[in-house]
Amino acid sequence: MNIAANVLDAIGNTPLVQLRRVVPPGCARVVIKLEGANPTGNMKDRMAKTAIEAAQADGRLAPGSTVVEYTGGSTGASLALVCATKGYRIKIVTSDAFSVEKTRTTQAFGAQIISIPSDNGKITEALIRQMIDTARQISQEPQHWWFDQLNNRDAASGYHAMAEEIWRQTHGRVDAFVQSVGSAHSLNGVAQALRKHNPDLYVAAAEPAESAILSGGPKGAHRIEGIGIGFIPPHWRPEEVHAIESATTDEANRMCRRLASEEGIFAGTSSGLNVIAALRVAERLGPDATVATIMIDSGLRYLSTDVYRQAQ
Repeated sequence: MNIAANVLDAIGNTPLVQLRRVVPPGCARVVIKLEGANPTGNMKDRMAKTAIEAAQADGRLAPGSTVVEYTGGSTGASLALVCATKGYRIKIVTSDAFSVEKTRTTQAFGAQIISIPSDNGKITEALIRQMIDTARQISQEPQHWWFDQLNNRDAASGYHAMAEEIWRQTHGRVDAFVQSVGSAHSLNGVAQALRKHNPDLYVAAAEPAESAILSGGPKGAHRIEGIGIGFIPPHWRPEEVHAIESATTDEANRMCRRLASEEGIFAGTSSGLNVIAALRVAERLGPDATVATIMIDSGLRYLSTDVYRQAQ
């Protein structure tokens, strides 16, 4: 193994693991990218590094500036990591609807936290929009730069390297890609790069059943952190998606517990949703195909929530 020059050079090149026990007989091979191996334990490290460096390069982010962002927690921790290594101050707008581990991680990297109260821990459109509006207001202060992940033009490219890793690790055998949707950047970025290798790639998006707006359902409250923002994200591209799968928070939590107890894979709720959706695609495509999805982060970020509290 090479020695990384700094922690940012340690981002990426995460393991790819084949699921065994949760995949029913007759289904496609299901492989999962263990993004919890990144420095903050989340795939967002990739996007944060790429987008911050792009803003530095074209002058949008000047030396001495303060970065501002709204986040359910994972993007905040990743941005705070990047800012800490590059010497930027950072202010993060988040909420008590998201796990305390994410907020504490972000604070550990030196971020200032602005917390927006939620309605009994529920993730709703109203909460997300209030967080966005708060970040917008803060960003108007002198020498403040708003990352604005939903509209950030550089975010998707942060996931191109993940696609190349998946392609190499499967020796060029990827028939389908599945990913849950928050900003849609990871879905777009990985799918775009994989399609350069396989133009017939099957792409499936996943969303909370309680707020299945991508499928045309009504918006609602759920507890799958990091996705299901309650409105169509600006970079959502329905014409590039073959299927949209949904499952409830409880179903995603149960899958997380199965992954831990049956596969030894410790991940968060959105990752549980990813596996549910990937298994449906795997059943559809049959045993000769390979379906790839992402374990977005580590279960260590959810020990204060009810995801693993009911494990027995």
